[in-house]
Amino acid sequence: MYQLTGVVSDRGSKYAVSGGAAASREDADAFLKHLKRDKKFAKATHNTWAVILPDGTPLKGDDGEAGAGMVIVRMLEREGLNGYIVVVTRWYGGKHLGGDRFRHVQACVEAWLAEFAR
Repeated sequence: MYQLTGVVSDRGSKYAVSGGAAASREDADAFLKHLKRDKKFAKATHNTWAVILPDGTPLKGDDGEAGAGMVIVRMLEREGLNGYIVVVTRWYGGKHLGGDRFRHVQACVEAWLAEFAR
């Protein structure tokens, strides 16, 4: 598991990003389960994720952050990165972020890709 914490902080909300290999839905589920063994991540408001399986099938989960999973899918597609799950975690800070939340998801995925996928 490759992880970056404190990637973005805005109006009290804090973001982290994690990722690792996932060749199947079972691998993605196992990755999420492993991530949530850490109480900090288990108590997060959102653990939004996406993976493009080696056969090209996209899978995603918004975890209450509507549309955020598709943002991750699109970024993975642009990179041509199959077989890796990327999870953007948000701890809600008490103020709604509106459309900024999508920019923050993008910033997290970009940071993860720059650090671990290139």
